Amino acid sequence: MTQLQRPLARLAAAAALTLSCGGRTTGSASIGPAPPAPSASRADSAAGAPGFEIHPKADVLSGSAVQIRIRGFEPGSALEIAAERPAASRWLPNAPRMIYRASARFQVGPDGSVDLSRAAPLSGSYDRADPRGLFWSMRPTQRPAPADWPDERIALVAQQGGKTVTSATLTLRKFDPKVEMTAVGADFPGAVFARLPGRDPRPALIVLGGSEGGDWFARTMSPRLASHGYAVMGLPYYSPPWGESSSQIPGLPISFVDIPVDRLERAYTWLRAQPGVDADRIGIYGGSKGAELALIAATKYSWIDVVIAIVPTDVVWEGWGLDVQKPGTRSSFSWRGQPFAFVPYKDLMGEIARSGTGAEVRLRRPHDGGRAENPHAVAKARIPLENYRGALLVAGGDDDQVWASGPMARNIAARRTEAGLATTSLVYPDAGHALSGDGWGPTTQYDAGVWKIGGTPAANALAQAETWRATLAVLAQALQPAAVSSAR
Repeated sequence: MTQLQRPLARLAAAAALTLSCGGRTTGSASIGPAPPAPSASRADSAAGAPGFEIHPKADVLSGSAVQIRIRGFEPGSALEIAAERPAASRWLPNAPRMIYRASARFQVGPDGSVDLSRAAPLSGSYDRADPRGLFWSMRPTQRPAPADWPDERIALVAQQGGKTVTSATLTLRKFDPKVEMTAVGADFPGAVFARLPGRDPRPALIVLGGSEGGDWFARTMSPRLASHGYAVMGLPYYSPPWGESSSQIPGLPISFVDIPVDRLERAYTWLRAQPGVDADRIGIYGGSKGAELALIAATKYSWIDVVIAIVPTDVVWEGWGLDVQKPGTRSSFSWRGQPFAFVPYKDLMGEIARSGTGAEVRLRRPHDGGRAENPHAVAKARIPLENYRGALLVAGGDDDQVWASGPMARNIAARRTEAGLATTSLVYPDAGHALSGDGWGPTTQYDAGVWKIGGTPAANALAQAETWRATLAVLAQALQPAAVSSAR
């Protein structure tokens, strides 16, 4: 491995952190294996007996509005509620599935109940009323997850005096099990196509991941969006080796250099040829570098009706990778064979190399430094989104430690406002780079290692939840998918 390749290989951890939830482990008391799923939203059948009430039901798509209430207890008494689920770190190779756990202590209300959407904990894993608090505040324990415990099933237990009084389960499905997902074929290496069954034409989406590369984002986000009535093409466009002997997807670039934006035109043509796809209604969902690609494409193609840009940029950035011989010389993206003007980094390799010493790595520093030192390059590299007339959502965090997604989202919205164009702009002061979730998964481990992505666990969870709801609303307004039934 060359001197340049060594720090680049370390970038794998940072890229993979965007949606990860692994890291340090802490011990805690066990609440036992997951109980069987209840047959109804009320977990206890005896009238008046202590029990969980889960509305609208205990098996839903993750990100759905869920109300959890525990009733049947003595008013004014103390009640501890705990939640556990299996999870594995996505950024540690071959990491085992472990139990993640959160708990909180409440005072039972005058009506004998605790409503998690209204009751603030007296103490515990989180500190304010939050219907998702027990879910995002989970931390890894030292207990391996049983093989027969599905990742999507969460065990809920209510205890008094150290004894379990009642329990229930909640299943949060990442996608509808009816979604059909197939490989697109050799013309688009690693690409997948996901949609619900049925003959009615569905509006189309193209999903673009970030600098993690490979097909992970395509395979996880495509079925989630398909669950809401879209025909979704998950399109990998870059696949670095990340320390392996070869890239995950042969045929794709191994360096983030001159990625062809016009490849999306071929994807659009492919979608138009598919039965059951209404490609006259089409959008793009991109995260991080995928948002950069989506936003550039929006300024080039009139067929794009809506863009969802999660943790976006307002400029084109320098390219990097194993094929780059000299920093500051290559662009991330190209158009019909010609590279775009770009903003160079300030000592990107030096920042990445910090990980070898155990020092914190904040990729925002080379981005901010390069932008500050190259104002003329910023002007030339700006993505002219005032030229895009379609619907647009941008969501960023002011504490993003990968790049300044909050300020850059504001820049995009401001330019479009000057041009008389509406933009859904969501910027969260205390959130970081990991905004592609839905607020129901653990957010406590994002900054557990040396690679920092920013944000507090609570702020990241809130930003994820609100961004996901807004994403579905903006897509629905722009593309008008047919109504779909729930997961079960």
